[in-house]
Amino acid sequence: MKRFTHPILLSCYSTVLFFLMVVGILHISCDSFVEADSPQSQLPSEAVFENYATASAAITDIYAKMRDRGMLTGQSSGISYQLGSYCDELDYYGSPTAAAAAFNTNALLPSNNLVQDYWSVAYNQIYAANSVLERLETSTALSEEQITQLQGEAYFIRAMVHFYLTNLFGEIPYIKTTDYRLNSRAPKVTVKEVYSFTIHDLEQAATLLEKDYLRAERTRPNRYAVLALLSRVYLYDEKWAEAANAASVLLNATELYTLQSDLKRVFLKESKETIWQQQPSIAGKNTDQAASFIFFTVPPPSAALTAEFINSFASTDLRKSNWTGSMANASSTWYYTYKFKEFYNTPVSKEYPVVLRLAEQYLIRAEARAQQGDLISSKEDLNRIRQRAGLAQALASSKEELLQAILEERKLELFSEYGHRFFDLKRNGQLDQALSTLKPGWNTTDRLFPLPQNEINLNPTLLPQNDGY
Repeated sequence: MKRFTHPILLSCYSTVLFFLMVVGILHISCDSFVEADSPQSQLPSEAVFENYATASAAITDIYAKMRDRGMLTGQSSGISYQLGSYCDELDYYGSPTAAAAAFNTNALLPSNNLVQDYWSVAYNQIYAANSVLERLETSTALSEEQITQLQGEAYFIRAMVHFYLTNLFGEIPYIKTTDYRLNSRAPKVTVKEVYSFTIHDLEQAATLLEKDYLRAERTRPNRYAVLALLSRVYLYDEKWAEAANAASVLLNATELYTLQSDLKRVFLKESKETIWQQQPSIAGKNTDQAASFIFFTVPPPSAALTAEFINSFASTDLRKSNWTGSMANASSTWYYTYKFKEFYNTPVSKEYPVVLRLAEQYLIRAEARAQQGDLISSKEDLNRIRQRAGLAQALASSKEELLQAILEERKLELFSEYGHRFFDLKRNGQLDQALSTLKPGWNTTDRLFPLPQNEINLNPTLLPQNDGY
């Protein structure tokens, strides 16, 4: 048999196994898919899309994979944790031989296991989204409404994963098909092109998804979730008017979204600040984020918030008292992220992993408005977040001062959430300024991760390797 091994294409997905289990093919082993004669065996069975329940399960299974592994997992292997260590949020106390240690010292190698995992798992998720899109095109059993909703979610997934990949690795392939002949030699495209493709996918998703949620707990994205991500991509792509407009549509949907005045309630599963959150794997489970960040012994077993980060909070900032915790011994105090507070399972889940939330949209619009010279409206948005944190209004008077104040507010509002701090410093050209004195191992080229060597070996069109590696 011919073996297809390219990770973008034919990794042995539990997703695919799930699809086939749905249609009763339980006796086929995972190895048989890798060894298959045709890449078609890697696609979900057409029978899955003859029933809405199983077709919908195909999409929710991708969300489960995003929650449990790769860039967007709340486990310590995810970017919330590792980019905090890579940047200026976390100090690392774990084993110096672990793959995570290289993040804290900015000493990543193309062979790093976590770097490889981010890449391969991401492209597995993209492949799964593409396979759903292809099967939906030929489905005759589902209604038009059901097809458009599932298509919208698949485009949303594909866009989100590519967005994070390009912000970690720079130029990457943008994969839109399950055709192994094309994918196995797919060339890199520029970051600007990735943003263009991402925007196109999200704009399509926005036309396909409804405003209402499929589930009251907001675990399936709606049109506003798409707009939340779209406003961020516009911002990163320096499309200021588009970013402000997309954020405004969402911020004006006050029947669905409002800022929580009580910071202790922001990350509860019923929070009206949540735009999109992930469903826990079992009833009663809370977040992996809590288990990753909270510690009960000192020195910390793995990581703690840096002293520099903790000292960035004003004494009156309610986020420090509500969103950080501490442990001390006779000589020192260590702080941890305490946004998610439920470390253990509870009879009913209290907290879900929040991926998109309303506060970011105020800060996106504030930045986009400042870039357009609308300083008054920009300060109004910024002060909404500052007021909620118990702070006085911002004193910034010039465009440059206001943009710097927004960057600082993003640091204090969005810390430990999916790499915001690292991405913000990078896109504002401030990584060297912020990190060169704090991190002895920092180099300008560390703004990008190395392309995994295994991937280059499989697809030489990924060359050249990123600078510095």
